[in-house]
Amino acid sequence: MHAIEMARLMCLCLMLLLCLLANGIAQEHGDEHSQQQALFRPNNEGESASNVKATYHFYNAEENGWDLLAVGAYCSTWDADKPYDWRSKYGWTAFCGPVGPQGQEACGRCLRVTNTGTGDEATVRIVDQCSSGGLDLDAGVFQQLDTDGTGNAQGHLIVDYQFVDCGD
Repeated sequence: MHAIEMARLMCLCLMLLLCLLANGIAQEHGDEHSQQQALFRPNNEGESASNVKATYHFYNAEENGWDLLAVGAYCSTWDADKPYDWRSKYGWTAFCGPVGPQGQEACGRCLRVTNTGTGDEATVRIVDQCSSGGLDLDAGVFQQLDTDGTGNAQGHLIVDYQFVDCGD
């Protein structure tokens, strides 16, 4: 009887060891998968929202040398060292829209923004975050979209946006 108890104990120990080993392998694979996801994050291309409020913000990107640090943009932590051509390719926006990634995940992504009143469009790069529940466009982009002056009169535009490939 003593031999049977020892055999059971050895089987239990062996099963415990195998479970611990399998768990360790699964965690290691999960870490690798997380790293791959971070390297190859989706660009959210195609995600969109309609009838979103867009206000304006005076980034004055051109006057500030397209320097994200100089304007205190949230995304400067990750994108301030991007090449000048990358930083100046599109007008800037803060993003807190109802559809799409938020915070760091949104940084550097591009949106095609359409004024619902006029149909005018602009592509912008997300460089900041906001709390208005929509977009906070650089004033120059806001003016580019506000061809009928309604946005200036109301203090905001109603826009649609779609995540697009930045072409970088």
